[in-house]
Amino acid sequence: MSALMKYKGFPLEDAAGEVVMKKLKAQGGTGGVIAVDKNGNIAMPFNTAGMFRGYVKEGGEMKVALFGDQ
Repeated sequence: MSALMKYKGFPLEDAAGEVVMKKLKAQGGTGGVIAVDKNGNIAMPFNTAGMFRGYVKEGGEMKVALFGDQ
């Protein structure tokens, strides 16, 4: 993911999506990732029926998501 961001200029969300939705699937894999970049941007793509995920930002903003919740 970091190589896509560094060498191809992908933003975090695109890089995370590329790895989980394309590269991982192409290998027959399933799963997801919670990714954070140096600017505090967050991406949480997954290619399974559901994934428990969440974060808390420095200012106190919280998010918890289950399965397909956005």
